[in-house]
Amino acid sequence: MNLTVFGATGGIGQEIVRQALSAGHKVTAVVRDPARLTVTGSALEVVRADLTDPEEVRPAVAGRDAALSGLGARSRRDAGVTTRLTRTVLAAMEAEHIRRLVLVSAGPVGPAPKDDGFLDRTARGLVSAILKDVYADLRETEAELARSDTDWTSVRPPRLQDKPLTGTYRTVIGGFPRGGRFIARADVAHAMLTMTGDPKTVCQGVGVAY
Repeated sequence: MNLTVFGATGGIGQEIVRQALSAGHKVTAVVRDPARLTVTGSALEVVRADLTDPEEVRPAVAGRDAALSGLGARSRRDAGVTTRLTRTVLAAMEAEHIRRLVLVSAGPVGPAPKDDGFLDRTARGLVSAILKDVYADLRETEAELARSDTDWTSVRPPRLQDKPLTGTYRTVIGGFPRGGRFIARADVAHAMLTMTGDPKTVCQGVGVAY
C-alpha cells in the first residue's frame, strides 16, 4: 500500500513508519521536524508540515491508499492539539477523496469492560480524572471522525510502554479487553497497520491491550 503517516516522529508514529517500510509499503511521513525522524528507507518520503493549512497537506495524501495518525498531546498542557491537527488532516483527505484513516486514541475514551474488576475500574477512573483534559480532546477528535466522510478507525490503547514488538495482543471492536493495562507502542503500531486493511474496524473504536 501507499500510506501517509501523521505524527511520524512520535513513539507510535515512528513504529508505524518502521513496520510499514519493513512490510514493503511506500510511506509518506508528515513531520514538523524531519531531524527527529530516525527511520530511513528507499520507500520513504518525508514531508515537512505543521498541519495548520489543509491545502499544504493535500499533496501528502493525494493518491494514497490510507493515512495513519499517531498525533496526540505530549502533556496535559497540550490538550486540544489532537482535535485541531486532526481537523486539518480530515479536510485534506476529504479534498483529495482519500477515505481510509486509522488514528490512535486512548482506552478510557471508549467504554470499559462490563466485567472489569474493582482495581481496574478504580485505576481507570483515577487516570481519567488526572488526564481529563487530554481525554476530552480525544473524545472531540473521535467526534470529528464520526462527522467526517472518512472510513475511520479509532485505536484505543491503555498505558503505553517502550518495549519490543510482540505481535500478540487482544482487540475488542466497540469495547476494551478485560484487564488490559499495558501495551507496547510497537504493538499499537502493528495493530493500526493490521486494521488498515480490516473492513470490520471501519467506523469503529477498537480497544487494544495485552
